Amino acid sequence: MPKRRTFRLLLFASALLILVFSVRFGFADAWKDQFALPAGTLPLPESPPAVLTKPQSEEGAPMKPKPVVLSQRVTEYHISVSLGTDGTLTGKQAVTWKNPGLKSVSDLYFHLYPNAFSPGSTFLMESGGKLRSDAMPPGTSGSMELTSLTTEQGETLMPRLRYVQPDDGNKADRTLVTFRLPEPIKPGQSVTLRLSFVVKLPPIFARMGKAGDFVMAGQWFPKIAVYETAGTRGRASEGWNLHQYHGNSEFYSDFGLYNVRIDVPEQYKVAATGFQTRPSSVNKGRKVYQYYADDVHDFAWAASPDFVYYEDSFSSAGVPGVRIKLYLDPQHKNLKDRYMHAAKSALAKLGAWYGEYPYSTLSVVIPPAEGNGAGGMEYPTLVTGAAAKNDNPGYELERTLVHEIAHQYWYGIVASNEFEEAWLDEGFTSYTEDKLMAAVYGVLANTPVEASYLTDPAPLKQPSWHFGSADRYADNVYLRGKLVLTAIERQVGEKTMNKILRTYFQRYKFKHPATADFQISVETVTKSSWKDFFNAHVYKGEMADFAVRSIRSERTDAGYRSVIELRRNGGSPQPVTILFGFSDGNTLRKVWDGGTSAARLQLDSASSLAYVAMDPGFSVVLDNLKFNNFLKAEIPQKQRIRWTAGITQLVETVFGTLAW
Repeated sequence: MPKRRTFRLLLFASALLILVFSVRFGFADAWKDQFALPAGTLPLPESPPAVLTKPQSEEGAPMKPKPVVLSQRVTEYHISVSLGTDGTLTGKQAVTWKNPGLKSVSDLYFHLYPNAFSPGSTFLMESGGKLRSDAMPPGTSGSMELTSLTTEQGETLMPRLRYVQPDDGNKADRTLVTFRLPEPIKPGQSVTLRLSFVVKLPPIFARMGKAGDFVMAGQWFPKIAVYETAGTRGRASEGWNLHQYHGNSEFYSDFGLYNVRIDVPEQYKVAATGFQTRPSSVNKGRKVYQYYADDVHDFAWAASPDFVYYEDSFSSAGVPGVRIKLYLDPQHKNLKDRYMHAAKSALAKLGAWYGEYPYSTLSVVIPPAEGNGAGGMEYPTLVTGAAAKNDNPGYELERTLVHEIAHQYWYGIVASNEFEEAWLDEGFTSYTEDKLMAAVYGVLANTPVEASYLTDPAPLKQPSWHFGSADRYADNVYLRGKLVLTAIERQVGEKTMNKILRTYFQRYKFKHPATADFQISVETVTKSSWKDFFNAHVYKGEMADFAVRSIRSERTDAGYRSVIELRRNGGSPQPVTILFGFSDGNTLRKVWDGGTSAARLQLDSASSLAYVAMDPGFSVVLDNLKFNNFLKAEIPQKQRIRWTAGITQLVETVFGTLAW
C-alpha cells in the first residue's frame, strides 16, 4: 500500500478515536465542528449597518474555526462547567500541554486563581481585600478545589500535589500548584491530563465573582503556567515562569485552543470568549452553550438572566469580518448605539493603525451596578465596560470601552507578561486609548496635568507587586507608561510613532515580547539608538525635569548682557525650546539640545531680559515639575529665591492633593 494512503488512513483512524473518546465528556459536537471544513466568508456590507432597534435572541448563527494557525498553540483545553444556583462552578477539564522547549519536563504547574479570595492569600494581604473602588465584603471568600487529577490512563496524581509560593513564601497562598509527572515530557511531546474542580465564586470585587444573578467567570479554571523557551523575553535558558496571584498583578498564559461547554439555569444568557459552535439547547430547566476559541491565551464568560442582547456585523480595513455582540444591563439598553459605535470605531482604527483583528467575534458585557468589580476588564474577544450605574453616563462609557478593546491588541494578541512587565500592556493600552478618544471623539489628553500626578515615579520593568501600593502601580504602569510612549512620539512625530507600533505589533504578535523587543522596534524604525531614553525612563524611574536655575543681567555699552543657567535634573538628553521675553515685549526662541545636565547661555540684547521659560509649549511630556521651568529676571536675588521656594511649595502641595 502506498505510504501516503497508509498515512491518511492512520490520520483518519486517530481522529475517529479522539472523537469517540470525547463523547463521554460531552464534546462530540464541538469536535465535529472543529474538524469540519470552515464556513464561507460572511457577506458583510461595505459600511456599518444600522443597529437593530429591538433586542435579538441571545445568539447568532453557529460559527466554525478558520483553517489558519496563528500561534504556537501550546495548550488545548476541553472544559465542561456547570453554574449552580448558589454561584458554585463545578467543572471537568481535559487539558493537553505540548513541551515547547529543548529539554524534558518532569513537573507541571497550574494557576488556581480563585484561591486568591481565600483567607491568608497573598492577593488579599497585598490588596487589603480591595481593588480600585470595590472591596470584598467582610466574612466572604472564594476558592478553587481540585477534586481529581489523573493521567489519560486513569492514574491519580492527587497525592503528588503541593502548593508553592515562589514570590513570598506565604504558605497560606494556594494560587500556584505543582506535581511530578509519572514520566518526563520530551521536547515536542505532549501530555493530557483530566481534572475535576469546584469553584466557589466570591462576591465580585476583583474581576471575578457573583453579584445577584450576574456572574463573571474570569480566571475560573485550572490554568497551566507558561514554560518559556530560551530567548523568550531575553531568557538565557528555558524554564517555567512562575508567580502567585498578587494584589497589583494580572495574568500571563500560553496561546492555545478552547472547547468549553457551559451549563447554566434556563433563564440565563451567556457571553464568552470565542464563538458558539452550535445553538444552545434546553433540557430540564438547564441551558447548555458550546463555545470554541483558537489562538487565545485565556477563556472567560459572563452570565445573567437580565442581559439585553444585540448583535451586528462589521468589516473595515484591517477588520475582515467580525460579529460584535452586546450583552447590556437593562439600564443601558437604550445606549446600544453608543456602545456599538465605540466598538466599531475602535476596531476600525486599531485595524488600520496596527494590523488585522484576527478573530471573528467581539463580545461586550456591561455588568449591573452591583457588579462594578467586574467592569473595565479585558479577556480574549470579550471585554467588560463600566458598570451600569446610571442611564446617562458621560464619556467614561466610551473611554472604558475603547480602552478594553485596545487591550485586544496589546494584551490579547501581543500577549506580554503582565506579571513582570505590565506596562507593555497597560501603558500601551492607555496610550492607544488616548489616540482613539482623540481620533473618534475629539477628546484630548491633558498631558502636563497628568505628568504632575507622578509624584513617586518608579522603573517600569519590574514585577507588578514590587511597586508597593496600588496607587504607585497605577500611576507608573498606566500613566507614566503611557507618557513614555507619548514622549517618544513627541520626539519622532506621530507618523513615525505609528510605524513603530505597527512594526512592534506585526513582529511580535502571538510571541510574548519583552521591553527589549519594543526598544528594538523603536531603533529599527528610527535607525538610531534609544539606549539613554530607555535606561532613564523605563529601566529607571526618572522623569525629565528641565529647570531655569538662575538669571544674571547687567548693563553694557550696547544694552544688556544676561547669563542664564539651565539644568536637566533627570531623564535622557533631548532638545528643549527656550523662550526669552524682553521688557520691550519682544521674544526670542532658542533650542538647547539637553545633551548635558547643565548649560550656561550668554545673551546680549538691546532691551533688558524679563523672563526665561523652558518648554513653553509643554512638549516635554515627562517633565512633572513645571514650576521650575520659568524664572523672571528682574526680581532681586534674595527675593527671587524666597519667591521661587514659596511657589514651589505651593504648587507641590496643590498637585500632591490632586494626585491623592
